[in-house]
Amino acid sequence: MKNVTIYSTPTCHYCHMAKDYFNSHDIKYTEYDVATDLERRKEMIDKTGQMGVPVIEIDGKLMVGFEESKLAELLGTK
Repeated sequence: MKNVTIYSTPTCHYCHMAKDYFNSHDIKYTEYDVATDLERRKEMIDKTGQMGVPVIEIDGKLMVGFEESKLAELLGTK
């Protein structure tokens, strides 16, 4: 099982798409709402150098944004 984390905001359409993808493939993930969690927002910025969401981390590999084919490759679901 992969360690999956998503940094997101409640209004981010691509964040919802990523979480829908996780749920449809029964992938467990940890979610951090960077709109309200300032410590996690700083952590996300330190990792990526930017404020864009979603930021998805899979076993230490970072992906900024939602690209289903890349996500499937990192998760091994394709």
